[in-house]
Amino acid sequence: LADLKAVPDHLLGRLVHVVAEGVASGERDAAVARGELESLDRAVVRLAEETLPALVERIHGDRASASTALAELPALPHASLDRLLRETAEALVVSERTRAAAMAAAASAAARIQAQTTRMLAQLRELEDRYNEDEFFGDLLDLDHHVSQMGRLADSIALLSGGRSGRRWTKPIVLESIIRGAMGRIASYQRVQYHSTSNAAVAGFAAEGVMHALAELMDNAANFSPHGTAVHVYAEEEDAGVVVTIEDSGLGMRQRERERAERLVAEAADLTTLPGTRLGLAVVGRLAGKHRLTVSFRPSSRGGIGVVVLIPRRLITRASDETALDMPPGVGTAASSATSS
Repeated sequence: LADLKAVPDHLLGRLVHVVAEGVASGERDAAVARGELESLDRAVVRLAEETLPALVERIHGDRASASTALAELPALPHASLDRLLRETAEALVVSERTRAAAMAAAASAAARIQAQTTRMLAQLRELEDRYNEDEFFGDLLDLDHHVSQMGRLADSIALLSGGRSGRRWTKPIVLESIIRGAMGRIASYQRVQYHSTSNAAVAGFAAEGVMHALAELMDNAANFSPHGTAVHVYAEEEDAGVVVTIEDSGLGMRQRERERAERLVAEAADLTTLPGTRLGLAVVGRLAGKHRLTVSFRPSSRGGIGVVVLIPRRLITRASDETALDMPPGVGTAASSATSS
């Protein structure tokens, strides 16, 4: 107003003063609003990029309580964001409790199924030994095979829910027995052809895990290749360990599918993060991480997919007569008929 020419009329002068003060007040309010908006924007970015990931890690990863996790985080400058953060923390705690309860229930159920299948398999083996020349011996072997598949599924659920396998071995197991054992746990075991002259054995503490991982990969190969075609399994000794290759004659994988499969076998996923159709590869990922197996995918010379599993040298020892796995007659017979060297 000082820079303007004075208005001679008193009423008009007052009007100019009122307008000028209103414009100045509006500019001050706009400046304050812009500052608050910029501050809110910075706070939201920090909340999304730093605070929330740290909160999730503390609650889901470290199992911290909501109050403990919030106390470790810097305070937010806005009350509404602070309330949002606290409500999110409480929701995460409830989610983690629900997840943990579901995983514990799954592990407990799997453990009971494991115990039942182990008992059933032991009884079936006794019956097979007792009636190995009777007409219903084949029915016993078929039932044995189905129970073995059920046991593998129970082991898979147990592994993904934080439990462990229902079977453990104290002595090294020869590689051929491990391959046969893996074949005996899949529905299409008669389609598997095993090629090897290796006399290597796998350390007892890792034998069950290696067998389970190979069974899941063989099952995938059989399921995703034309019915009636063979699945070929090769075992070769290298300086780094034993390489087991599983090849099928299916349609193969697109690059995106292969990347997803490799991601699944490289991560320690659990039941709460998996689609229902990808349990097998997730189980392989768990076992690979536990025993330091290396699993990779490549195009197969037979037109499908080849899965290459490296069993590291630290798990390999020499085979001897007493390290052969005591296999049920049906599995041993079926595997022998499909074996070539």
